[in-house]
Amino acid sequence: MTSEQSDDDIFLDSTISKTDPFFFPSSPKSVTTKRNHEASHDTISPLIRQIKSASLSIGENGENERTIHNRRRPSVLDEKALREADTETVREQRIDAISRSYQGILQSIGEDPSRQGLLKTAKRAAEALVFFTKGYEQSIRDVVSDAIFDEECENMVVVKEIDMYSLCEHHMVPFFGKVSVGYLPNKRVLGLSKIARIVEVFSRRLQVQERLTRQIAEAIAEAIEPRGVAVIIECLHMCMIMRGAQKVNSRTTTSAMLGEFREDPKTREEFLTLGRIKPF
Repeated sequence: MTSEQSDDDIFLDSTISKTDPFFFPSSPKSVTTKRNHEASHDTISPLIRQIKSASLSIGENGENERTIHNRRRPSVLDEKALREADTETVREQRIDAISRSYQGILQSIGEDPSRQGLLKTAKRAAEALVFFTKGYEQSIRDVVSDAIFDEECENMVVVKEIDMYSLCEHHMVPFFGKVSVGYLPNKRVLGLSKIARIVEVFSRRLQVQERLTRQIAEAIAEAIEPRGVAVIIECLHMCMIMRGAQKVNSRTTTSAMLGEFREDPKTREEFLTLGRIKPF
């Protein structure tokens, strides 16, 4: 029986398999011929190929077509921020609309929005929510475009224990913790503060920790095309602590390993040692 693969496993593994559910069956000869043809014109770095994974399938008419899997993996750098074009006027309109919604929420839970302690609560909550989701106001290209430098550096770069705060997209309550990021330069480095900014852009959106981890790794990989990228995030989720299971001491750890960090156990172990997150 063919074992199932998760979406992330398929994404990170650029090898085309006959058992891969994301590809139509095709003859080994036709796939081999296609690969040999591409190899002679391949100028893309192995890590970017691994991330963008422009996988091809052969349909009934014999023509190559982009798979659905490839279409849902657009470039992180080309992603537009949802509120990137907001003006001050649009922002105020957004806050007014959210304030009215909070007024309704206060009434729905049995409170009186007109009592002294709640007179300005709806607007304060609206302004806070806009701030908590400010990651929608900036794209990754805006963050990294002026901070990529040519440098003959081959040693591992690690920025560890970056504070992060986000909102769980399932309950819109906070989760927060630490992020450690490492990469192996390939003649280019990224300004150190920009690594923290990438974390900030993605974390200040409605998120799940698993996706957040992958997005940070992909953004760095696309920006500077290093030989490898590694990201570890450890968080406390208030949706588990304040409600539901109510397990106060539970923590969630996620990781994303690309390039040499995924392929070389010694490189991965070095990062896990250097990037270890202390208890918080």
